[in-house]
Formats: sequence, C-alpha cells, structure tokens
Amino acid sequence: MRVAAVGDIHMGADSQGLLRPAFETLDDCADLLLLAGDLTRHGTPAEAEVVAREVRDLPVPVVAVLGNHDHHDERPEEVTAILQDAGVTVLEGTATVVECAGARVGIAGTKGFGGGFVGRSAGEFGEPVMKEFVRTTRRSADSLCAALKDLDGQDCAARIALTHFSPVADTLAGEPPEIHPFLGSYLLAEAIDTAGADLAIHGHAHLGSEHGMTAGGVRVRNVAQPVIRRAFNVYHLGGEG
Repeated sequence: MRVAAVGDIHMGADSQGLLRPAFETLDDCADLLLLAGDLTRHGTPAEAEVVAREVRDLPVPVVAVLGNHDHHDERPEEVTAILQDAGVTVLEGTATVVECAGARVGIAGTKGFGGGFVGRSAGEFGEPVMKEFVRTTRRSADSLCAALKDLDGQDCAARIALTHFSPVADTLAGEPPEIHPFLGSYLLAEAIDTAGADLAIHGHAHLGSEHGMTAGGVRVRNVAQPVIRRAFNVYHLGGEG
C-alpha cells in the first residue's frame, strides 16, 4: 500500500495551482494522500478555499488533520467544513477507514499539541494556565489513542496515526532544542504505542528530520514540506520507507 503524505504547505491566495499538477499524478504512485496540518497560512476560510481547489476530485482518497496555523484565525470549524466540501476527510480525535489498493487502511488523527519529551517535558503543576497547557496535550493524546482503538475489529490491513505535532524527538533533529516542547509531546507516542499503529505521520517541524521511531517500534515520518522538499513523499506499508 502506497501512502503519499505532506504537511505544512501553508497555502495562501498566491499559492493556487502550485501543488495541483503534482497531486494529479497521485494515481500513478500512491493509493492515498495524507495532509499533516498547517494547510493554510493563517487559518482563514479564503485560504482554506485555495487548499480545497488543490485537492478537489483527486484520483485518491484524501485525509487530513489541521495544524496550529489552521487555528490562527479561530475558525477551524469553517476551515474543516470547506475541506470536507472538497471531499477531504478531516480528523480530530476521530478515525476513518479507507478502501485502497484492494485493502482497508485505518487512519486515526488529531492535531496534537506541545509539552516536550521524556526528561524535558512540562507537567500538570503550578499555575492553572500551565496545567491547562499540559491537559490540552493529554486530551489530544487520549483522543488519538481512543481513535486508534476504534479501528480494532474493522479488518484493517494497516493503521496510521496522523498528527500535526510530533510524537517523538527523533524527527526534531535540526530544530533548536529550546523549542522542542512547542513542537510535540511524548504523550502522542505513548498513545500510538498503547493502541498500535504501523506508521505515524506528522508535520510542524520545518527544520527537523524525516525519520524517527517510537519507543514501541512504530515508524515515524516528518512530512513537513520544508523537510521533504517536494509536493509529497510516498511511504510503503508492508515495506521500507
């Protein structure tokens, strides 16, 4: 099964048509397209319409999560509705099953949030705003775990965890260490390892690295466009990639 993925495309009014030619080739090289958040620059409905025109009527199913940029204008529900109207399945603490390549693949997704990684992570202690910061991440991780578990018994040949924020520090190599707590959280990796997945896809870390792995052995791929430097990368489930 061939999974195309990209995140952090940050589309605006001047971006129309930049990715469409590449996306129209997906039928030749992939069975599914995953979008790992930060699809817009500022999360405006107008920018979401640009993204929608890029992905409408593609030859493969499209599944997405939103990123922090897609929340900036505080209208994520409108952004989601515009993408869904274009045929995109947008996940937030939910899962979907897609038929592709003669098999069923389950995708569980959430934006995720920050907090850091083992040994250098924030805790639910102190001021209410600090507690809420960490609880936001915990709620997101819990929803991802539940969504992955919802795929149990659905006869999926493979399961993918799709987030914007990173579940591991591996794929942040290249980013300044002092901002790692704002790029992801180990709680996302714990959720993935607890519920089980064959592949984890994320974005957000523009200066990071592509390859990583959870403590439980799940492959993690950072598909932020500044990292992969192309319209999308293709990963093979059941093989290396």
